[in-house]
Amino acid sequence: MPAKPDAAVFGEIEDLIPSWTRSLRARNKSPKTIRGYRETAEIFRAFLVNKGMPTALDRIGREHVEAFVEDQLARCKPTTALTRYQALRQFFLFAAEEGELGDSPMARMKPPTIGEVPVPVVSDDDLRRLLRTVEGRDRASFEHKRDVAIFRLFIETGCRLAEVANLTTGDLDLDLEVIVVTGKGSRVRSVPFGPKCATALDRYLRLRSRHPKARSSSALLLGPKGGLTDSGITQVLWRRCDEAGISRLHPHQLRHTAAHAWLAASGSEADAMRLFGWKSRQMLNRYGASNADKRARDAYRRLLPGDRL
Repeated sequence: MPAKPDAAVFGEIEDLIPSWTRSLRARNKSPKTIRGYRETAEIFRAFLVNKGMPTALDRIGREHVEAFVEDQLARCKPTTALTRYQALRQFFLFAAEEGELGDSPMARMKPPTIGEVPVPVVSDDDLRRLLRTVEGRDRASFEHKRDVAIFRLFIETGCRLAEVANLTTGDLDLDLEVIVVTGKGSRVRSVPFGPKCATALDRYLRLRSRHPKARSSSALLLGPKGGLTDSGITQVLWRRCDEAGISRLHPHQLRHTAAHAWLAASGSEADAMRLFGWKSRQMLNRYGASNADKRARDAYRRLLPGDRL
């Protein structure tokens, strides 16, 4: 009777992570998604080792994954725990598809229930204080003009951090007042901006043309070494928040604030989904949740349905 072939080529989690990473790249997942997925698998493996649990793929059971999720809920924000649950689920699906194990230990697991945590909307007063740190005739340096352009882009377009960081000079049309961004899933969309943003970008571009990296980099937003990264833009925002004397903001708060401003001004939900690059109403509801009660009260005061009697 012929000998049975080995059940798996890769027996340990750590052996399969590189293959999973290559698979994610082949599926054109974003670098941020790939980093997050890989980090989750590595954190999970470290947890198993620390707790004396098995790290061989065919020996990991549902109880081990549930212990990890419980640990993440105790250590991290609930949204972080959910994100890692979802990443780990994808890892085990890949392992099963590759024949490294039979069924995923997460096949019949339910994701942790996460209460909605609205992202705080930035007040108009704080936004004005932030802009005052970079706007004005006495603030004419390259960094000032660049930072005005950055903040105006976030405030007026509500684009994601990665979308702004990945902009090139070719993605910008000042005459049409539009930028072309590549969002999640490599989906391309055109996003308009207003005259104030156009003016800020025009002033910045005139200085950018004389930047040492202007010819060697097509990135719209430049720093000393070339195009600004996600981290670089966040550092710019934090430094200006400190100068303004306001709490440090994350670029994602500016996205939520732009969505709130659109909905509060009675912008249509269908247009919001196209402008902000959302595929489902779930995301629309999530982004609109921060100040939904306030918008509802304002709408009530405008309509005053009881006054008809």
